[in-house]
Amino acid sequence: MKTVMAQGTFDVLHPGHIHYLEKSKELGDELVIIVSRDSRNEDRGLYFDEEERRDMLNALEVVDKAILGSEGDIYSTVEKVDPDVITIGHDQSHSVEEVKNMAEEATGHEVSVERISEKEDYSSSDIKTKKVS
Repeated sequence: MKTVMAQGTFDVLHPGHIHYLEKSKELGDELVIIVSRDSRNEDRGLYFDEEERRDMLNALEVVDKAILGSEGDIYSTVEKVDPDVITIGHDQSHSVEEVKNMAEEATGHEVSVERISEKEDYSSSDIKTKKVS
């Protein structure tokens, strides 16, 4: 079985997130989502806490399992999930090569890293600040 790992904050779910999750799932058999911890997002003014965000993702059909990320570093989370593929969202600043090297060191095997292109211009931050007319 091929495990795909995706990660993010997912505070306000929107079509861009669904696109990211669906494209990630197409790359394997099991999709495991790592939900960024509240402690790593203290400056972002989150609407939902980490458990609520995890529960929302677990309710989606495309997601096989959503778990909370490490309070420490992503290395231990990658080691725990042991993915074959890691996906990175179009708006995430991570270097594909750096993620690949870290993941292979954590798992002891080859890990493919794929950047998922955006569907459209969706941003949780923009949605939060948009005024309803």
